[in-house]
Amino acid sequence: MRLLIIEDDARYSALILHHVSCRWPDAQVIVHSPAALGVLSPEFLAQGFDAVLLAGSRCDGRGHDWLRDLAGRPGFAPVIVLRDDAGEADARGALQLGAQAVLPHDEVDHEKLIRALGAAAEKQAMARADWRTAAGAHEAQRFSGAFVRGYRRIRQLAGGRISDLYLAESEQAGALVVLKVARDQEQENDLDQSFRRFLQEYEIVRRVSHPSIVRLYDLGVSDEHAYLVMEYFRAGDLRMRMRAGVTLHEALRISAAIAGALQAIHSAGILHRDLKPGNIMLRDDGSIALIDFGLAKDATLDIEMTDRGLIFGTPHYMSPEQGHGEPIDARSDLYSLGVVLFEMLARAKPYADDNPMAIIYKHRHAPIPKLPQEFATLQPLIESLLAKNPEDRLADATVAAELLNTLVAELAR
Repeated sequence: MRLLIIEDDARYSALILHHVSCRWPDAQVIVHSPAALGVLSPEFLAQGFDAVLLAGSRCDGRGHDWLRDLAGRPGFAPVIVLRDDAGEADARGALQLGAQAVLPHDEVDHEKLIRALGAAAEKQAMARADWRTAAGAHEAQRFSGAFVRGYRRIRQLAGGRISDLYLAESEQAGALVVLKVARDQEQENDLDQSFRRFLQEYEIVRRVSHPSIVRLYDLGVSDEHAYLVMEYFRAGDLRMRMRAGVTLHEALRISAAIAGALQAIHSAGILHRDLKPGNIMLRDDGSIALIDFGLAKDATLDIEMTDRGLIFGTPHYMSPEQGHGEPIDARSDLYSLGVVLFEMLARAKPYADDNPMAIIYKHRHAPIPKLPQEFATLQPLIESLLAKNPEDRLADATVAAELLNTLVAELAR
């Protein structure tokens, strides 16, 4: 039994799990808090769940809107409404809107709840079977020519030279996800290289398992296409957020979270090597997650994804040593963090030019730029992150995280 419960009260969700686990010991309950996470994505159909319990939003006013929206989505999982003040007429109204059942909220009737969930699970199992045998189901599970079972394609998000990104719903994860699918390659060994990149990213993320690192769900090959399944970020990336303007508190909080993520990957022997706003994603609850470890260097894996002597990364965010193809260590990622923090505060990159090589030159030779006067007290921090010589930077990500968290705490006083 797998349930999605829409409820803001964690204690009530735990109570529901207790009732459910008495009948199904291995039951899983995923909680969606409307107050913290808002509405469910319009593309989401809860296909990976046996039922959805609409508990936090009563079936009046906003609650009716929730029920009308969810039950009105073609293929959405059965919805069971939990409320106390439902008269017979209100209950009939909820059923007419598409509810599978209407049950008491505070005084949970165990037997009625179990019967309703059993009926919903049976209905959902039949719906899944009907969908899998429907005419369009096979095409709906095709991504760039690869058939990936268990994922419903919603739309393409982006296309590139190496891979395509798709938004999809995962039945196993019970969530919207992003599928990164390697494109067809003409050269014989390119598919192997694509899979090796995906494998490295998968192994890195699974090993670190940090809240500020992207969640990865699956890795595989289908129809000679390598694919990687990862977390979907409805709120977009830091670049999008920066366009709207970032407050001082937000800039420091985000930077502290990035430093914490770097601390975790550096402790595991990993260098990101491509830290930039486009690789820093935002979750609905405001937390961040680092993505794209395709260029990362992992000391524990015998895989080198770049040819020696070649410069790789994004010039605006590369440390002087990385931009010149020299050996790098964890302090190179700290330099990139400094660039990101400077850009959030100054609303401009520290070094700009139309020529990428000129930008790389400036990172090594141009003076460290000054923050706007209103942020002058943070200039020493910027200089300790953007020092030309790695020896002059903060010692490591642990020191950076502690310093940034202290600044966040002081600002909150």
